[in-house]
Amino acid sequence: MHLLLSGIVGSVAYGLARPGSDVDRIGVFAAPTVAFHGLHPPRESVVTTDPDVTLHEAAKYARLGLSGNPTATELMWLPDDCYETRTEFGERLIAIRSAFLSASRVRDAYLGYASRQFRKLESRGDGSFSADTRRRTAKHARHLARLVHQGRLLYATGVLEIRLADPEWFRAFGERVAGGEVDDARALLAEAERDFDRIRTPLPDRPDEAAVERWLLDVRAAHLPPKLGGAG
Repeated sequence: MHLLLSGIVGSVAYGLARPGSDVDRIGVFAAPTVAFHGLHPPRESVVTTDPDVTLHEAAKYARLGLSGNPTATELMWLPDDCYETRTEFGERLIAIRSAFLSASRVRDAYLGYASRQFRKLESRGDGSFSADTRRRTAKHARHLARLVHQGRLLYATGVLEIRLADPEWFRAFGERVAGGEVDDARALLAEAERDFDRIRTPLPDRPDEAAVERWLLDVRAAHLPPKLGGAG
């Protein structure tokens, strides 16, 4: 496994972390190219929970990024202080991050993930539950608001904001919804859907798959044995 790019994501990157918050990491790696031709192809993803790390092989990562997956996408847009590994191929990935974007996939991914967070909230009732459940509910509400905000901004500008300008607003929103104001979350999601309908996005209809393919093929060539690939 050759790690190409990795960094800290989640609440730390967003500016929402509190003392005791989990530190989530995501990365992209290249498996040896010849390994794909053996009896046991390399794993597409490696996930651990202690610590919380998710690593995707380059092709799997490229597919996730092209689909608009928010967690995969944010790796390419992190603040500099959140990166822990940045190789030449990692820098090239950051340089082509806009090639992964397309209007319909950004809209579908961010609204889809936000809607899933809302369904978790709806099942939690009116706020009269345990402290642990309330904490989880506040977390789901914060994620819903964060996804709506990031997706709307990305759709409107072509730029993904990772570190939130006003993290206290998101914390307060989470606590309010966890206290039983689920209608606030419903209203926020409905407003986002209306905004996506009215915004004139600069994003293209389709991502630039050719640019992503060039990056991936160069990764494959660089991870051949030297006598085959001529590259280290």
